[in-house]
Amino acid sequence: MAKQPQPISPIKNFFAGGFGGVCLVFVGHPLDTIKVRLQTQPKPQAGQSPLYSGTFDCFRKTLVREIQAASGEIKYSGPVDCMKQLYREAGIRGVYKGTVLTLMRDVPASGMYFMTYEWLKNTLTPEGKSVSDLSVPQVLFAGGMAGIFNWAVAIPPDVLKSRFQTAPPGKYPNGFRDVLRDLIREEGVSSLYKGFTAVMIRAFPANAACFLGFEVAMKLLNWVLPGL
Repeated sequence: MAKQPQPISPIKNFFAGGFGGVCLVFVGHPLDTIKVRLQTQPKPQAGQSPLYSGTFDCFRKTLVREIQAASGEIKYSGPVDCMKQLYREAGIRGVYKGTVLTLMRDVPASGMYFMTYEWLKNTLTPEGKSVSDLSVPQVLFAGGMAGIFNWAVAIPPDVLKSRFQTAPPGKYPNGFRDVLRDLIREEGVSSLYKGFTAVMIRAFPANAACFLGFEVAMKLLNWVLPGL
């Protein structure tokens, strides 16, 4: 007989989800930086080579640049200073720049994310067993594939968001429509998938770590605080 499932606890889910997010950032953040660099690199002039020839070239140049910048002038001393400068320059709209594009990315992508994860968990669970009995490799596989499907949906709006947020003030007065039109006119439809390699290299391990962290944290909380 299958074990009775634990009652849903919002508090446990909150803390377990937070721990899962920490795992995701810890594993995936370096390639997220590479992704944004690739998405926002300018179009090369005629006869010139692109700033980055690919994911690994971007990684190498970013590492060299950051080492050099350590002894030079830095625009933002940290996230709080960045927020202060954005607010000073453009008010609350500056802090929330790109919100619509973020929603266009995250609403469908998050739906795909959790749908894929839950579907794979149920598919991998033998009849008569509970999803809580899944092995670590099975959880890693379900979480990693959820990340792949999430980013397959999210890449185009993510490229538009990165371009819009890093553009000079006033460059795109009509928002994402201007970004989309200019990007396709100048670089073609394939430009909507800039950073694809970096995204996919990051997607599986980062999201596998996220869901494994979540599941492990939930089991630990259920063991330590069974009545919560």
